[in-house]
Amino acid sequence: MPNSERIIRLHTVLTRTGLSRSTLYRKIAEGTFPAQVRISVHGAGWHESAINRWIADPAGYRADNDNAAPRTRGDHARG
Repeated sequence: MPNSERIIRLHTVLTRTGLSRSTLYRKIAEGTFPAQVRISVHGAGWHESAINRWIADPAGYRADNDNAAPRTRGDHARG
């Protein structure tokens, strides 16, 4: 049986974490909470596994270990 990744929406994330909306977005900006993933033009959610990792260790979570954003052309050093 394939292990597909579930995407959960904001209300579910807030309920599971106990965070307020403003705290959640502040933590995303600080890199201490998983970043959202786009699911449509006007919709976004979170990988359930990333939220579960944050819940397991909120103080030790760092976003650079999760949901790494793809690099763009301007992100790399020129040689």
